[in-house]
Amino acid sequence: MRVIITGGTGLIGSALAKNLAANGHEVIVLSRNPAKYSFPANVRGEKWDSKTAANWGHLADGADAIVNLAGEPIAGTGLLPSRWTDERKQRIRQSRIDAGTAVTEAIRAATNKPKLLIQSSGVDYYGDTQSDQIITEESPNGNSFLADVTVDWENSTAAVEAMGVRRVIIRTGIVLSMESGALPITALPFKFFAGGPLGNGQQWWPWIHLDDEVRAIRFLLESETAVGPYNLCTPNPLKNKDFAKVLGQVMNRPAFFPAPAFAIKLALGEIAAIVLDGRRAVPKKLEEAGFTFKYPQARNALMDLLNP
Repeated sequence: MRVIITGGTGLIGSALAKNLAANGHEVIVLSRNPAKYSFPANVRGEKWDSKTAANWGHLADGADAIVNLAGEPIAGTGLLPSRWTDERKQRIRQSRIDAGTAVTEAIRAATNKPKLLIQSSGVDYYGDTQSDQIITEESPNGNSFLADVTVDWENSTAAVEAMGVRRVIIRTGIVLSMESGALPITALPFKFFAGGPLGNGQQWWPWIHLDDEVRAIRFLLESETAVGPYNLCTPNPLKNKDFAKVLGQVMNRPAFFPAPAFAIKLALGEIAAIVLDGRRAVPKKLEEAGFTFKYPQARNALMDLLNP
């Protein structure tokens, strides 16, 4: 296959590109500064402005698939989340719309259109449910900043369906990796024997191991019947307090010291929602399609990541 990945230098995109290349597929990663990165064999970087199909759109002609992961990082690029100013919130939203518009423009211009577009999204689509209700792909979207962003993100490439291109939407949960994301931040207090739940710990965390995230995307890439939204998260989500307990056990540390919600909100502002909000999302469609998780349980996933 020849696969184009936008956002291919991020956590998920780089892991996906490496996996595809290792299996002999040709991978093209779109980056605003490809010279900054060292790509593995079978992966090449191409420059784009993340807003239009200029200089790269011709690559969509004859490609097997495009995986659109591009967007301003929700939590910023540092170890700790960056506050959401009005300007940052606009960049988060607009960057996703612009990338989707660019991909749609490239597909529209292609004579031999890609067979598949995988459009990135997140379980934030469902909003903050703060209940034990099970969330599937049929559940409605929520009402929050992140829910609105994911709706716009998904809609940014909806037009390709009318062009005859099969479209899959991946609503990803909390991706577990020690490279970046939620786990390094969550694990840090445990290293100093000060870990515990975030807030009241009752919020559901629909997590997924990075390996399973990549495996699920590969599964959907190779499934000719996959279409529409898929929740990419474990079938066994945990409440944050239970996740903290398992994390403490794996790290051989106590999990008795909660971080009060008011302190998290004071330190982070509105972006505190990424750790305090929750939804009990499950991968109903993915499992019905026959996907099997390598790390369905938090203990196994954390053992692999923290004690490799």
